[in-house]
Amino acid sequence: MTTTPPRAVRLPAPLRSPGRWAVLPAAVVAGAVLGGGYGVLKTPEYAATSYVIVVPGEKSDPAAALGFAQAYGRVATDIAVTGDAQVWAGVTAATLRESVRAETSPDAPMISITARASKPSKAVSIADGVARSLVLNSSHVAGSTGVKVVQFSRATKPAAPVSPSAPLSALVGACAGGLLGGLALLVRPKKRAAGRAEGRHSRPAAATGAAVPAPAAHQPEPEAV
Repeated sequence: MTTTPPRAVRLPAPLRSPGRWAVLPAAVVAGAVLGGGYGVLKTPEYAATSYVIVVPGEKSDPAAALGFAQAYGRVATDIAVTGDAQVWAGVTAATLRESVRAETSPDAPMISITARASKPSKAVSIADGVARSLVLNSSHVAGSTGVKVVQFSRATKPAAPVSPSAPLSALVGACAGGLLGGLALLVRPKKRAAGRAEGRHSRPAAATGAAVPAPAAHQPEPEAV
């Protein structure tokens, strides 16, 4: 009994060139190195949050406190800059605008003031300074607004930074490098195939060896008898 030899399996063109696949691990390693270096060299940031609450006056509508809380949350950094918050925190107006974020709640007249800084104590002083500025400003206009801002909770000193650590930055960089390397592997074969197709279409007939038919021989017509 004769046996049929196994048929050779022909791999796709990208798999027949293993050197091209070295791009993917190289991109992953490069991304991990760059991400880890960024995490090591970047100055860590600490975040501290202070809370204030808007309370209505004796003759004002309690529902108005929620609306004024939204308004104070939108202009918290502006009030802090025009007030004494930058003096209490010991920072410039530009730093105060960049490092402070105020958030409000749709259900309660409360404002959270979060400050970021390179030192935990600095973040606490900035957050409390902005909260204090809001309390002081609201007391000046309480007669016209009918509400005032009260300190609800002071900021606590953060124990750990909120910026990404070096291992996390390395992991993110490795993922980004792997993604870019995979995209490069997907794009390169298409470019090569397109180049080969253009070469075949632009090649002259003489170079491709195409046969040109010879002219047909003239045959004389028979004479009539």
